[in-house]
Amino acid sequence: MTNWLEHTVQIEVAADIDLVWSLWSDLEKIPLWMKWIESVVITSDDAELSRWTLATGNWHFSWLSRIRKQIKHQIIKWESVDGLPNRGAIRFYDRHGSTVVKLSVAYAIPGILGQLMDRLFLGRIVESTLQADLERFRDYAQQLQPSRLR
Repeated sequence: MTNWLEHTVQIEVAADIDLVWSLWSDLEKIPLWMKWIESVVITSDDAELSRWTLATGNWHFSWLSRIRKQIKHQIIKWESVDGLPNRGAIRFYDRHGSTVVKLSVAYAIPGILGQLMDRLFLGRIVESTLQADLERFRDYAQQLQPSRLR
């Protein structure tokens, strides 16, 4: 039996939505701000498929991900098609000079692993890591943002 855990975090970034969108839609840049993501490699000409590698300590996981929905300046939604089961969405809200970024991630925990780990403990670790990732993203994007919007 597999259990799914889901986490949602968000942050406001003092950067224009064009910049925020361009950074997130270039999937290969994501390891710059996501601590556990070691690499993202686009594997299809239309950028719909990408190979992700997650690394933390001695644990490495890989999966092929497919973009399920993409609306410029609004949403990128994905799900894994092999490897580590996961799905989620990154949503963007234009605040005219700043952008709210909302990240939702769900992942499957095999029954035995779920029994070995306290779901609340694991959830707190993942959620705090995702929030720190968004904070790193905010800092990265704001460094690139022209000073007129800061």
